[in-house]
Amino acid sequence: MFHLNRYRQSFTTLISNTNFIIFNLKSKTNLHHTSSSSSTKLKPHENTTYDIIIFGASGFTGKYVLKQALKFLNLPNSPLKTLALAGRNHSKLSKTLAWASPSPSQYPTIPIIIADTTNPSSLRRMASQAKLVLNCAGPFRIHGTPVVDACVEIGCDYLDICGESEFIERVEAVYDEKAVENGSLVVSACGVDSVPAELGFLFNLKQWVWPAVVNGVEGYMNVESEKRVVVNYATYESAVLGVANVDELKELRRLTRRKRGRPKIAGRAPTKGPIIEHQTKIGLWAVKLPSVDASIVRRTLAFLAQNSTGIQGINETPEHQQKRIDFWSTINPAHFGMNIASPNLFNIFGFITVGLLVANFSKFSLGRRLLLKFPEFFSLGWFRKGGPTEEEVVSSSFKMWFVGRGFSHVDHVSREGAKPDMEIITRLKGPEFGYVSTSIILIQCALIVLKQRRDLPKGGVYTPGIIFGPTDLQERLQENGISFDIISKGIKKEMGGSSSFTK
Repeated sequence: MFHLNRYRQSFTTLISNTNFIIFNLKSKTNLHHTSSSSSTKLKPHENTTYDIIIFGASGFTGKYVLKQALKFLNLPNSPLKTLALAGRNHSKLSKTLAWASPSPSQYPTIPIIIADTTNPSSLRRMASQAKLVLNCAGPFRIHGTPVVDACVEIGCDYLDICGESEFIERVEAVYDEKAVENGSLVVSACGVDSVPAELGFLFNLKQWVWPAVVNGVEGYMNVESEKRVVVNYATYESAVLGVANVDELKELRRLTRRKRGRPKIAGRAPTKGPIIEHQTKIGLWAVKLPSVDASIVRRTLAFLAQNSTGIQGINETPEHQQKRIDFWSTINPAHFGMNIASPNLFNIFGFITVGLLVANFSKFSLGRRLLLKFPEFFSLGWFRKGGPTEEEVVSSSFKMWFVGRGFSHVDHVSREGAKPDMEIITRLKGPEFGYVSTSIILIQCALIVLKQRRDLPKGGVYTPGIIFGPTDLQERLQENGISFDIISKGIKKEMGGSSSFTK
């Protein structure tokens, strides 16, 4: 048999890109780079402030984020009026702009700012020109901390698409107080990690109407494709490096655990099931593992344990204040777990195989070199250095199911040996998850920050759920192709030693 704990850690990291190499915030290096600002058609001025600067726009995900942002640039009701791109290679950024533009022969005038994670002054110069920086440059465990540092130092807002647990949690530990002081709102995981999980979890919780109470929710992520599911190399690189340094995340959590609130959940914690589970009601096989999604949800619940009505805005309108209070009053905390799922059991064994390979090879330097040199071989074709083709992106979609279990009446919780007798199943679905859905989610989060900045906290490091839960993000996502559906509600009826759920 294999080492279960090592498998759990490695496969979770592979899916969720956990951990990052610790960035020494105190170090100062000699800078041999020069920073400049330029554009395909226009040079930005250093006293110009852009609504959004997309950093890492020439990357595989960044180009889709730019494409999505251009859909909302200068629309009558859009708060996005000015946009700039940032990165270290002017030529690549220019080509990305041409690719992302609706008309390749006539693309908009978008300034390009040269900024590099090895040159802190260039990042500060970039941040000083932005209301909001969208960071798309990973792996974040290598490239993310200098960008956060610049944004917090300057006081501009920051969103990213990171799914790396250690980076996210260390940013909170290191930068939260300074971000509050400087008025910098910092929110990671504003892509498919972890907005669908957070909003899907909250959507399921909202279906539990008093006196019914929820105990736990399990999420099941299923990616579908008419061709083949392929993920870009940077995601794989983050996973391999994360597994190699998994002990750092454990130590970080040991040091920060005492500072977090503890939510009160109705009933006992669900017992752990088998590693491979068959969910007959949704027709999926699944691997039960912790993930960055689960850790993000737990952080949101920890915030709520200390702030039951959410976080007050800097200059909040009475309407939003009431909406925030009403929203969180409908949310009762619950246990949450995330699963990778497929209708094909063969795929589940494939997930396990990849997890074992990464677990065993990432622990020594030669193994890591082999993993990074031959990603397509070691990932059974799921990760590729060139990323997916446009046809593979278009043909892909995702569904995320949420199976909530709890009690049909709050009085049942205190009964001896009480077990959940009620089940609610909800679902999210949308287009290709890694790039298309991620770009939709990130841009909608950004538009909310621009439009409703006064309704949001002055600054600090937060989860997507605590910031965007009470806003209209769910409605915005539904308008842009990501749906939220109630699949079934049922109460368990005992019948001659067996049981069933009735709708």
